[in-house]
Amino acid sequence: MRRSFISESAGEEEGAIDLTPMLDVVFIMLIFFIVTATFIKESGVEVNRPEASTANQKDDTTVLIAISADNSIWMDKRRIDIRSVKANVERLHAENPEGGVVIQADELASVKTFTSVLDSARQVVGNSKVSLSTTSK
Repeated sequence: MRRSFISESAGEEEGAIDLTPMLDVVFIMLIFFIVTATFIKESGVEVNRPEASTANQKDDTTVLIAISADNSIWMDKRRIDIRSVKANVERLHAENPEGGVVIQADELASVKTFTSVLDSARQVVGNSKVSLSTTSK
C-alpha cells in the first residue's frame, strides 16, 4: 500500500503544468502596452469649436483650456475661476516647458472671456505657443 501511494504522488508532479513562463510573457506584454500607450488630454467639458479652413494639427500641447458656451473655464477636468488661469497654466507648463497651450473656445463663448484666457496664457508661455482649437471645414 505504501508503494502505490508514492507512485501516485510522483505521477501528479510529472503531470503538473508550470505557469511561470506564461505569467512572465503576460507581465512583459502588460508593461509594453503601458509604456507605449498614448494618453489623451481632456479639458473636462465638451465644446463646439468654430470651423476654420486653415486649421492644422499641433502635437506639442501641454496645457488644454476649455471655455464653454456659458463662459465657464475648465482645466484638468475641473472648473476654474478666470483669475486663477495664469497660476494653473504656470503649474501645468512647469511640467513640460517645451509644450504649448491650446484654448478650446465654444462658438458661443464671449470674446471677453477668450481674450482674458489668451492674455493669461501668453504671459506664461509667450505668443507663439498659444493657439485656438478649431475644426476643419
